[in-house]
Amino acid sequence: MIDQTVDDFSLPATGGRTFTLSACRGSPVVLYFYPKDSTPGCTIEAQQFRDLHPQFVKAGALVVGVSRDSVKSHENFKAKQDLPFDLLCDTEELLCSRFSVIKMKSMYGKQVRGIQRSTFVIDGQGVLRREWRGVKVAGHAQEVLDFIAQL
Repeated sequence: MIDQTVDDFSLPATGGRTFTLSACRGSPVVLYFYPKDSTPGCTIEAQQFRDLHPQFVKAGALVVGVSRDSVKSHENFKAKQDLPFDLLCDTEELLCSRFSVIKMKSMYGKQVRGIQRSTFVIDGQGVLRREWRGVKVAGHAQEVLDFIAQL
């Protein structure tokens, strides 16, 4: 998928909006997939993107988080963590499937289907430029920001 144009998509977003990729042309988009609102790792990841958000904005990039949670869950998570970016609701796993982030994971000794923490950078022309899969949270948002600065 690297160096290929990402097909347009629209998903429900926080704030009663609909996020459409083609509406973001001209700006790089950081699309980060995370397993679940208000869980420890996902909260830390969101906080790191939040804390670096002014620098992403300065670089002209949009940050959006994606999970299978409901819009209501996203609204609560966004408010509680004071997130300055939108969260996208992919309850039907359409975008998760397109980016192949649904994986079998072991949780408490049981196999469950879930989102593998992953991040994708799409440039201002809609071309996928970088992907990170199986992300470790510590320092990840900074690594993404460093990549955006090189675009």
